[in-house]
Amino acid sequence: MTLLTTIRSRLDPYLLLLIGTVALAALLPATGRASGVVDLAVNLAVALLFLLYGARLKPQAIWSGLSHWRLQALIFASTYILFPLIGIVLTWLLRGHLPGDIVTGLLFLCLLPSTVQSSIAFTAIARGNVPGALCSASLSNVLGVFLTPILVSQLLPAASGGFSLQALEDIALQILLPFVVGQALRPWIGAWLARHALLTAVVDRGSVLVVVYAAFSAGMVAGIWHQLSPASIALVLLIDLAVLALVLLATTWASRALAFAKEDEIAIVFCGSKKSMAGGIPMAAILFPGHAVGLIVLPLMLFHQAQLFVCAGLARRYGRRQEPASERRPLAYS
Repeated sequence: MTLLTTIRSRLDPYLLLLIGTVALAALLPATGRASGVVDLAVNLAVALLFLLYGARLKPQAIWSGLSHWRLQALIFASTYILFPLIGIVLTWLLRGHLPGDIVTGLLFLCLLPSTVQSSIAFTAIARGNVPGALCSASLSNVLGVFLTPILVSQLLPAASGGFSLQALEDIALQILLPFVVGQALRPWIGAWLARHALLTAVVDRGSVLVVVYAAFSAGMVAGIWHQLSPASIALVLLIDLAVLALVLLATTWASRALAFAKEDEIAIVFCGSKKSMAGGIPMAAILFPGHAVGLIVLPLMLFHQAQLFVCAGLARRYGRRQEPASERRPLAYS
């Protein structure tokens, strides 16, 4: 196998699509009437994404996961206590060394809910507690509709304009309402969606691409990209990797110190270390000024790719572990 073939086999096609989307926004940003069309497309894509999430989630899985309160409490603590504390420290250390919107973006990243799809997928690959991960990731996103705007208003009042009931309503309408509608439609379309998982994957990734184009397009129109050098981008990536490594180590250590089963440890590690780009970018578009969103979401975009690459390898490592046959149990999916 040649070096070029090896590189191609390791490249994530979705990463290439993200890079292509950013390049498209740089070359052909949406302006005037086209900008309104793009904003409408963003709202529809995100609403459809969370409607499909709601339709795929079994209510039984929610109650099953909630009954394991120790697991849920530790994941919640990682997502909404440990991460924000890291973000506050980063803001204090980096203020004045990076553009203000990038520093804001690093803290905003730390205030977001966990992912849904990748948390569950990596837990399954690693042969972990899938129902627990399913419940935790879904609950994190539902709570994030309320918790993230509140945390942003308290920790980033100047950047976000302070707490706004209108912003909270907009996020609830765009994310929570479609999720609830999806739950209501589940008896009719849930089984069909389970047989067509590719549809959810396409909507998931496609909605993020649309939102990324809108955010970076607004940044190009506002002329913000001259503020950021390649060295600054590399530094942001290194910071993202350091944050991810710290949280992975903390969740692994806490799981073992509290004597969780290996399956539960896996769910805690993968759910407690993720941050949602699908939910985060729409929230940023509502909470922050439009011209600043492109820079603010850049740390989130880089973190998203880092968590996919790192956790994919970690999941395969967990999945190769040996365990007594008596301790093996089948995985449950939504």
